[in-house]
Amino acid sequence: MADTPKDTHAETLRQAALNYHKHPKPGKLEIRATKPLANGRDLARAYSPGVAEACLEIKADPATARDYTARGNLVAVVTNGTAVLGLGNIGGLASKPVMEGKAVLFKKFADIDCFDIELNEPDPEKLADIVCAMEPTFGAINLEDIKAPDCFIVEKLCRERMNIPVFHDDQHGTAIVVGAAATNALRVAGKRFEDIKIVSTGGGAAGIACLNMLLKLGVRRENVWLCDIEGLVYEGREKDMTPQKAEYAQGTTPASLADVIEGADLFLGLSGPGVLTPDMVAKMADTPIIFALANPTPEILPDLAREVKPDAIIATGRSDFPNQVNNVLCFPFIFRGALDVGATQINDAMQVGCVEGIAALARATTSAEAAAAYQGEQLTFGADYLIPKPFDPRLMGVVASAVAKAAMETGVATREVEIEAYKAQLDASVFKSAMLMRPVFQAAATAARRIVFAEGEDERVLRASQAILEETTETPILIGRPDVIRARAARAGLELNIDKLDIVNPENDPRYRDYWETYHSHMARKGVTPDLARAIMRTNTTAIGAVMVQRGEADSLICGTFGQFRWHLNYIENVLGNGHDVQGALSMMILEDGPLFIADTHVRSEPTPEQIAQSAIGAARHVKRFGLTPNIAFCAQSQFGNLDCDTGTRIRAAMGILDAHGVDFAYEGEMNIDAALDPDLRARLLPGNRMKGAANVLIFGHADAASGVRNILKMRAGGLEVGPILMGMGNRAHIVTPAITARGLLNMAAIAGTPVHEYG
Repeated sequence: MADTPKDTHAETLRQAALNYHKHPKPGKLEIRATKPLANGRDLARAYSPGVAEACLEIKADPATARDYTARGNLVAVVTNGTAVLGLGNIGGLASKPVMEGKAVLFKKFADIDCFDIELNEPDPEKLADIVCAMEPTFGAINLEDIKAPDCFIVEKLCRERMNIPVFHDDQHGTAIVVGAAATNALRVAGKRFEDIKIVSTGGGAAGIACLNMLLKLGVRRENVWLCDIEGLVYEGREKDMTPQKAEYAQGTTPASLADVIEGADLFLGLSGPGVLTPDMVAKMADTPIIFALANPTPEILPDLAREVKPDAIIATGRSDFPNQVNNVLCFPFIFRGALDVGATQINDAMQVGCVEGIAALARATTSAEAAAAYQGEQLTFGADYLIPKPFDPRLMGVVASAVAKAAMETGVATREVEIEAYKAQLDASVFKSAMLMRPVFQAAATAARRIVFAEGEDERVLRASQAILEETTETPILIGRPDVIRARAARAGLELNIDKLDIVNPENDPRYRDYWETYHSHMARKGVTPDLARAIMRTNTTAIGAVMVQRGEADSLICGTFGQFRWHLNYIENVLGNGHDVQGALSMMILEDGPLFIADTHVRSEPTPEQIAQSAIGAARHVKRFGLTPNIAFCAQSQFGNLDCDTGTRIRAAMGILDAHGVDFAYEGEMNIDAALDPDLRARLLPGNRMKGAANVLIFGHADAASGVRNILKMRAGGLEVGPILMGMGNRAHIVTPAITARGLLNMAAIAGTPVHEYG
């Protein structure tokens, strides 16, 4: 019998998953050295005899293990594979792909290093002994996929005996996310924790932990009804009981889920498929909250629940429905905060802080990065958006700092951090540009400049405008049709007050006559007739923005989210070019080991010596705006005069111009890129050269080379681009590229928002 299409699809997915785990290297993890080991000198420091010094320091003061080893950022994910989600008791070895995946999530979301440890030990007390014996290796322990009630025993013993955080994610991680989702669901429904009736199915580790968390948030124990496969948990029941279930016993007689669901405000399901029927949902209170969290098939499908309760607020454990209760919203960040303050445990206050941080983030304006990761989904706070998405980059700063704050306030932290600075540091680790952009944002805050966006209908521009209003003193001006802007802002879940924004409508603006006459006055002797000027001022938003800047109605123009760079540049130069010669385009590439500036990437294909020199002067001026000292290398095929190639000849002439000019920054050339970035190589090629250390600015004699390096760094080296920055226009215009993000536009707005007398 031939395979059905469904069977074929399932087999395709199965094989794709296997290939993912097998190729190009088996598994999902590897270990990499963080220090060089290139010669005997390195070896003597990494191992014998130098390693003894670090050992002796730790022996004298155990706290220094954080300074001399990886322990302070190292977590163990420990399991015996007795309760693997969706798979059951499959044992330690078969659970290894899951634990590797957990380790990858720690690294991806919170930059925490992780070892997955799978143990063949079913006895909970012996398992606890093994875990406790590993304390010297790790800064924290994440227990995972251990069956109930064994997990309670293991966690209790480890917490009592270990002086580092021990966290059973299946219990507390789920509970924290459920707590955040419940907090916001009640807000949407207009109800309070202390008033609601809860009916829960599933008395396992996650279910009990969720109920415990809801009590901490204000739910009354007498309002909680716990059911399992045997029905209601009641006083005196003997079958399939645990001490943890007994804490939630209600009444003294047997009852079914259908018997106790009447009038329930919240159903909490951590059991199995189909447990909750539409008839049961019909008995629930108005605007019921249904958390059907069984995976892969929930206790009731959302569509079935809404057939009888259209106003139901629903969450599941699946990513294909709104409100996925996913532990990844919690565990990386609670460990991040705990590790960074050296917490000895993860206590109730830290968990509640995590709940509050996650809930508050969902109520805030959706981040541009989250919107980009979840294109097509409605990410506006409400019944279908109770908790943030896992790829919302703000989770790190908000949640980890809330956890760290609670740890310090409750006395379990061994190190103090200043919370605002710590949060800024966390945000910078996610938004790579944040730390480098800080001096620019600070400078921009000294003046309330007006920034006009030529492509005001673009969603990225709308998100950047929201951030500008929240984070800066600048005023965004949008060129676009108001109805389109309003509709797209609403679709994106933005809180932009369109009626209070300055919007230039190309189709109907009272300034239209002034604009086309201004444009015509600049272009009358360049072949532009009045009729053509009128048409351009109806259709060309870059030209409109340039006219606004020229007339003093805006301080700077940002354009280029679509279209070719030089097309935009043509209109900018025609309107704003008088007295402002474009010196080139500068891109800052933020790399793992620091920033690298590239010029000229877009403006001059084959710049003259004078233009190369001006590009270097402009780059040096802009680099200083980021709080950095420019160290400029002129790059070419030629190396210190060994070739008479065209680029080498022009660069040597440009250096002569700079020599005569007496500039105040370091520069050297012409040289290959490796010599620019490797001071030792450069010293061998030209002893006594005038530049110290690695270059942080590369100036090229051809735009093809500059653009090529920029794109390779961006696409293959993980570089994040800030720019391109248009140099020489008095900070009155910048042309971005179509690949720019909303965060990139915010960065460019900060650059454009810096006063002209400071920026040049």
